[in-house]
Amino acid sequence: MDRLDAMRVFVTTLDEGSLAGAGRRLGRSPAAVTRAIAFLESQVGVQLLHRSTRGLRLTDAGERYAAACRRMLTDLEEADLSVAGERTAPRGLLTITAPVMFGTQILRPIIGAFLRAHPDVQVRFLLLDQMINLIEEGVDVALRIAALPDSAMIALHVGNVRRVLCASPDYLARKPAITVPADLSEHDCIAIAPLSPNEVWSFPPAPGHRVNRNVRVRPRLMVNADQAAVDAAVDGEGVLRVMSYKIDRHVREGRLVILLPDDELPPLPAHLIAPEGRLATAKVRAFMDFAAARLKAVFADMNRP
Repeated sequence: MDRLDAMRVFVTTLDEGSLAGAGRRLGRSPAAVTRAIAFLESQVGVQLLHRSTRGLRLTDAGERYAAACRRMLTDLEEADLSVAGERTAPRGLLTITAPVMFGTQILRPIIGAFLRAHPDVQVRFLLLDQMINLIEEGVDVALRIAALPDSAMIALHVGNVRRVLCASPDYLARKPAITVPADLSEHDCIAIAPLSPNEVWSFPPAPGHRVNRNVRVRPRLMVNADQAAVDAAVDGEGVLRVMSYKIDRHVREGRLVILLPDDELPPLPAHLIAPEGRLATAKVRAFMDFAAARLKAVFADMNRP
């Protein structure tokens, strides 16, 4: 059996989450997928997967080996596509990751337009709120909203994300006015994970001061999902602090009102990033160019007063 082919079967099994799913994607029987993984385990001399009725789980050795397989297969794909002329014609599998709500609301339609423009490209879209190692996970492009550390990644700045306070008109009509950050201590607030009944929200220094203002707020509702928090704010459950893109549609349609815009923390930069070697391939280069122009327009419109 071809060891490289067995690696592809192994990685596809992880991506699909089951032997049957890998078989369907590769056009092989579950038995053939099982044989390929068993062959790979015999070659490396360790068990790579725990199999049970509840599904598949990587062993510790399997996690390390999966990362190595992804790197090797990605490098091989880039070499093959480069020789075959992929540098001028985007084609092949493109893996993209983004935060869940940003990816769902903003990046997913852009990906759809890109696929229509490039029929020879396939996209694997990973919606994840946690940071992952792009190289180990075989990711070509990521949308990151944060200050970026120095790294070997290629980064393209596409906009800035405000961190805003908001509440529904109904809530504001029932409660005292909010004119300075300290007023929040007397209001119902909505907190997003990490959850704490003693939440502290920080604000820039007051004019003439150098120290940030910290306000201890009273979360009446604490949730671990952004969408639930936004829905609760729309329903009038309290004041929410959240990244601006998550509520942009509700603000435009009048369901939420942004509070204390002059007391916001500095915005966070948004970048499209790619491992340095990936930019040599046409599919990555084409997507970066395609998405960057559209994301810049989205952010410019979102941040317009």
